[in-house]
Amino acid sequence: MSGLLAGKRLLVTGVITDASIAFSVAKLAQENGAQVVLTGFGRLSLVERIAKRLPEPAPVIELDVTNTEHLAGLADSVRQHVDGLDGVVHSIGFAPQSCLGGGFLDAGWDDVATALHVSTYSYKSLAMAALPLMQPGGAVVGLTFDATKAWPVYDWMGVAKAGLESASRYLAMHLGPKGIRSNLVAAGPLRTMAAKSIPGFEKFEQTWSERAPLPWDLTDQEPAARACLALLSDWFPATTGEIVHVDGGYHALGAA
Repeated sequence: MSGLLAGKRLLVTGVITDASIAFSVAKLAQENGAQVVLTGFGRLSLVERIAKRLPEPAPVIELDVTNTEHLAGLADSVRQHVDGLDGVVHSIGFAPQSCLGGGFLDAGWDDVATALHVSTYSYKSLAMAALPLMQPGGAVVGLTFDATKAWPVYDWMGVAKAGLESASRYLAMHLGPKGIRSNLVAAGPLRTMAAKSIPGFEKFEQTWSERAPLPWDLTDQEPAARACLALLSDWFPATTGEIVHVDGGYHALGAA
């Protein structure tokens, strides 16, 4: 077995279609020597079908990150397929429609609470559920969208991502003594299923196409996936609490 992740055992969440960043992570991870276990929620049969499109069919575990029973049983479920974990990929986010598309001032707390639970708090929940399986040298990697700015139509998901970025730093602080890293990849806009649920997403597409210093391909998930793999590998042994931007350099520019 050879490759950047040779011998690594990874848990990858968020594979819904083969156009997702998580699918690209799972595919490249297998091609680079890793064993991969996937999680799915709701449409589990869909995830199982997508899993068969990987180089090696991957087992799928049911996981609702807001369900305490699912989280409590995660370690035992994973042990049915691998004897431990070297890395966890958090690719989970959800916000009710009221929280997106320009309704920031009108969204009620119940909907906002759902967005924060699924998109922010779940990062800590998932890490803690997987912790019994992890050893020093392990890594948790999540996906964000640059939350240092307020974006049109992104609304409460932007707030959730800001919380995710802060949560990753705190996780880095608390898991560091155990030898476990926590980092995020801030990807530019991509035409994933999550993007399709955001009213007005085309505003992001146009802006990135016009302003990113490097050419930005809205349909290519591989650059973001490669960054995830690098952070999961042994090549970043002393990097934690970091956010790696994979956005064509857009984040580095000032306003036009």
